[in-house]
This record gives sequence, structure tokens and C-alpha cells, in this order.
Amino acid sequence: MDVKTSLTGPYPRSEALVAATRDLDRGRTTPEAVEELFRAAEGEVVRLEERLELDTVTGGFLRWADLFRPFAETWSGSTVGPVTRWFETNTFYRQPILHAPPERVAGALAERLPPTPRQRAIDRAKVVLPGPYTFTSLLDNRSGETTEGLIHRIGRLLAQEVKELRGLGYAHFQFQEPSLVVDTPQGARAEAVVAAYQGIAEAAGKAHTMVWTFFGDAAPAQPLLGRLPVGTLGVDLSETDPETLKPFPQRQGLGLGVIDPRTTLIEEPEEVARIARTVIDRVHPSALWLGPGAPLDLLPTEPAARKLHLLPAARQALAREAGL
Repeated sequence: MDVKTSLTGPYPRSEALVAATRDLDRGRTTPEAVEELFRAAEGEVVRLEERLELDTVTGGFLRWADLFRPFAETWSGSTVGPVTRWFETNTFYRQPILHAPPERVAGALAERLPPTPRQRAIDRAKVVLPGPYTFTSLLDNRSGETTEGLIHRIGRLLAQEVKELRGLGYAHFQFQEPSLVVDTPQGARAEAVVAAYQGIAEAAGKAHTMVWTFFGDAAPAQPLLGRLPVGTLGVDLSETDPETLKPFPQRQGLGLGVIDPRTTLIEEPEEVARIARTVIDRVHPSALWLGPGAPLDLLPTEPAARKLHLLPAARQALAREAGL
């Protein structure tokens, strides 16, 4: 089995970059100066990803103020709402407000993606997007559309985004879906989620798709998660006991969130390898990805970088232990 590694969400901004963006808001610096800092910081993240030989590159998504901002600012019918706590963390996002059923603007998202290290490496670049259920669950819906209808609509819009980016050469798409395990949908709502991902799968074609869950136990939601037509399902091992996971559908790979961004303590590669081996023997996934359980931007940059070095070390330890 091929074991792969990747960032699974945004990377933290440096203190200098945070200060510069605040200074820009207050008129104390120039857009050109902040742009220079962003480019330098994105380059540092890409170089780190390449140095650690991660299988995808992200550039850290440093320019995205939160997971939803690029859509709230560009999709018609939506505006940026109030500062809202991001689940049970000390980080925040601005809640999108839907005043009317949204529609996307062609090309707007592509302009906001981080740069790839080289144009020829765009097929290694991972696009991190909000999942249709989490997006629907966390916005303020004043559009008059039902929750189920909005899941369908946002799934369709995300499918259109994927199709456009696939045409540009992107081949890895990850959907952040903490709400699927924090507040697992049932009945018609669950069917709407499955239908939304069916549309996304059709748009993605041969591109690799991944749903990453965190902030909750994935085991109770596994019957629904196993129905999603995605290449890989990611679970946060800080929230999910690996012994409670059941075998996966034959087509589905498994992502293990082996880095805990809630603490600066660094995990032991050998222990990670032992857990991964146990999970492989238990659920028999078609492929295995290792990454942070939840977005690393819960940490400052220095401990985040130190913890990220676990990924190649754990992959090597797993290869030694299991002969993979």
C-alpha cells in the first residue's frame, strides 16, 4: 500500500504577516508591502512541503481569512457577516449571510488560490474547499431556501468550481466537513449530502477527491461517510478511536489525522506507525494518507512546522514496521 502525506487545511500565518494585515486595515502600510509578505510566506510554506516530500502542495491558503470568505465575497446573493467562533476553538470566521439563492462568478475562486511552486506542478496542488454540508450548516440562511435545497445548490456550485479548476490542471480537491461528524445529518438531509457529492464526483472526473472530518468522532457517521463518492475519507484521531472504525468500501481510501493541532506536543513516529498499522489491518482501506487531524492554523507557525516534520518520519516508521 502506498502511504502518502499532505497538509489537510490552512497553515498558520506568521506574526509578521498578521501584524501587516492589521496595519493595512488601519492604513499603516501599503497593499504592495503586504503583497510582498504574502508571496514570501507562501513560498516558505511550499518549500516546507517540498522539503518534507509531501505528496501535495497547498501554499498554506494564507490569503484566505477563513474557509468561507472567498465564497461570501464572490458568490452573488451572499455577504460577509459577523465574527463567529469556529466550533469549540479560540479561532473565528465571519459567518456568510445568504440573502438570496447564491450563484458563483466564473474565475473568481481561481484568482484566490495560492501559487503553485512551478506551473508544471499544478497537478500536485491541492485545493481546500468547504464541504457542502458544513458550508450550509454554518451560514446564516435568509434566502428562503430549505436546508436540503441549499445543500443541493451549494453542492452544485462547488461542483462547478471543481470543474473549472480541473480544466486548469488541478487534480486534488479536499472538502472540509467537520459538521458531518459534529452534527451528522439524517433522513432527507443526509440524502441531500450524498447527492451533492455525486455532482462533485462527476465534475471531478479522474481527479482525487477527499472529505476530511474533524472536531468530532467519525465512527458514528461512518455509514453515511461510506456512501460519499470520494476517493479518500479523513478522520481526526484526536476525536476518533481507531478501534471503533469499521471496514471501508473497497473504493475508498483513508486519511488519518495523526497530528493534533490542539497541542504543541510532538507525536512519536513509532506510535503513529503502530496506530496506522492497526487501522490498516482493521479497515483495509484502498490507500492511506497521513496529515494533521484538524487545520494547523490552530497553532503558531513555529510549533506547526515542528509538528509537520512528523509526517515523513511516521511514513518511514510505518514502512520499516510493515514493509510497505
